[in-house]
Amino acid sequence: MKKKNIIYIGVAVAIGLLIGYFIFGGNSETTITDEHDHGTEAASGQMWTCSMHPQIMQLEPGSCPICGMDLIPADAAGEGLSHSQISMTTNAMTLAGVETVTVGKGGVSSGHVKLSGKVAVNQESDAVQSAYFNGRIERLNINYEGEEVKRGQQLATIYSPELVSAQQELLTAGKLKESQPQLYNAVRNKLKLWKLSESQINQIETSGKVVENFPVYANVSGVVSSIMVEEGDYVKTGSPLVKVANLNSVWAIFDAYENQLALFKKGQTLEVSTKSYPNEIFQATISFIDPLLNNSSRTLEVRAELDNKKGLLKPGMFVVGEIKAAETMTMDVVTVPESAVLWTGERSVVYVQPNPGESVFEMREVVLGNLSNGSYPVVSGIEAGEEVVAKGTFTVDAAAQLQGKKSMMNKSGGATMTGHEGHGMKMDFSNAFETGFNEVLNSYLKLKNALVDSDMDGAKKWASETLQKVQNLKSMEMDKMGMTHVEKIEEYLSNISEKSSIESQRKDFVLLSENMILIGNQLKGLDQKLYLQHCPMADNNKGANWISAEKEIRNPYYGEAMLTCGSVVHTW
Repeated sequence: MKKKNIIYIGVAVAIGLLIGYFIFGGNSETTITDEHDHGTEAASGQMWTCSMHPQIMQLEPGSCPICGMDLIPADAAGEGLSHSQISMTTNAMTLAGVETVTVGKGGVSSGHVKLSGKVAVNQESDAVQSAYFNGRIERLNINYEGEEVKRGQQLATIYSPELVSAQQELLTAGKLKESQPQLYNAVRNKLKLWKLSESQINQIETSGKVVENFPVYANVSGVVSSIMVEEGDYVKTGSPLVKVANLNSVWAIFDAYENQLALFKKGQTLEVSTKSYPNEIFQATISFIDPLLNNSSRTLEVRAELDNKKGLLKPGMFVVGEIKAAETMTMDVVTVPESAVLWTGERSVVYVQPNPGESVFEMREVVLGNLSNGSYPVVSGIEAGEEVVAKGTFTVDAAAQLQGKKSMMNKSGGATMTGHEGHGMKMDFSNAFETGFNEVLNSYLKLKNALVDSDMDGAKKWASETLQKVQNLKSMEMDKMGMTHVEKIEEYLSNISEKSSIESQRKDFVLLSENMILIGNQLKGLDQKLYLQHCPMADNNKGANWISAEKEIRNPYYGEAMLTCGSVVHTW
């Protein structure tokens, strides 16, 4: 029995040692194998990125350090390309409508240049009607801004204790006119300094009665542009009552880029047109060129004066000015179409196709001359015979941003979100979700329009309505990534509905739009044709996107200040 026990113990020890060898020895080998696989993965160039913040690039999977979302595999396409080059699939190029042209040498004409601007009040003919004596506004005869007034028309009635006393002095001095003419004349002159006319003074003398509520008459004819007082207000001598604008002459104010400055001179003639009167051409004369350049937009103000005796042009109306410069031909100049150039205010860039047979594009910074007849003369950056992207340029730049390459708004690389491609991810949604998201889009478009109008309260209203529709989506079938983006949309809509300034609302609208675009890119069908639009100057010159039902640009990030800044970069 003892021998058997010893044998059993020996066998058990041997088995234990064998098991221990496989467990610990195997684990060591496994660790080495894992390290080897990890190195292989890194060597393969596989990177991980965030669908919300594609500037994040890591060698390992994990969470986004900005928003906490799970990282997804980044597209490894583009191996062997330089930091200025990107690769696009043939299908992506077809969908984006990318077209290239061969640049060549030829003549350049500086004949026609067009500028966008708007009509403004001619401040040189703007008049302020002031109070000439202290008193209280008893009656205001002007009812609203925009009301037309004529010279000599009564604007208001003022009760002035000082004027009542002065009239009593006049009546007393009138009785002593023969014996004390100097006193009499002094009292009359005092009333004249308060802008009482000879006829008014004579009428007081003749009637022998003091006028308690004295009328104030307009000194000029025009349109009331501002009412600065209300009935019952106390005013002092010199206090402004109303502002009257003479619209017989108006200004057309344009923003010209710095590379166009050489084309404009004071006294030069412009032809101005507007959509309100498509068959009318208005002649204008440049009266002012701003000596200071706007550092943020890289533009300066060019102001032209327009004859408006017919009253057709209204302040705030959008106009287009066309200048016909002297025709000067310069031969052997490389030119590129206007659509090929992406202009950031600091740099001008184009995308070149180095090898026409390959779908590889390279970003180039170029130095350009003045825009003329839809083309830019190239000073440096590209040469004759190279293929340049002339259509779909924004989409190519969007792909560069998403791949972390150098792009229009990223001089040294590192992607910014554009949302044009829905790059590197796939979300699954039910049919019910797609139907509900179409309703969300309709409310989103109304929110966008409120921001275009700089209507903070309207933006709050439509953000709240959109938020309710988004909350209904959360009960519908979708994958984890889809739910993450829906929750982000919910967060930004909630922020907009609570913000107390239009600037803060617009900041949240940037990220709201990106999430809306990311989901929209995944949907199979929409109820209407929509346009993805991009402003390169929004979000502190980082560039921002939005969705619009109209092809015409109406910028929600700047409103009237830069209403038409932007371009259509994609169509759903």
